[in-house]
Amino acid sequence: MDINAVPQDDSTTYANNKKAIYARDEDGNIRAVSSSGWEAEETVTKQALHDLQEHASEAYNDVKRGLKSPLYFHMYNIRMDLQVLAESTGFFKWSIKKDFCPEKFAKISQKRLAIYADAMGIKEEDLQILPKKDTDA
Repeated sequence: MDINAVPQDDSTTYANNKKAIYARDEDGNIRAVSSSGWEAEETVTKQALHDLQEHASEAYNDVKRGLKSPLYFHMYNIRMDLQVLAESTGFFKWSIKKDFCPEKFAKISQKRLAIYADAMGIKEEDLQILPKKDTDA
């Protein structure tokens, strides 16, 4: 991409920040140029955030119905998915899936719980419960 073609569409998803984009200058050298974003990226980012919110809402309902453990909700609520959680904890995806089972999750070790909590940036106590929503009675 040419330096003069780097998009400057003031993307709301950038929150008034800039992003480094590599572009070719007039001498043919590649260098970093700041960009305020572009419309296509903003649209895709907003769609991805919407999808994550939908997953979190569905996960909340699954936990509330006793089908999944609170870990399942918290994963989506902090915008993670199974792959990211596995990479963040060092646990295999299949073993994390087991911890989505409420009965298994209730029996996991404090060490494993601490690893999840650290990876998610939340307290161990909070990881073990489903937070109340305004719509909950």
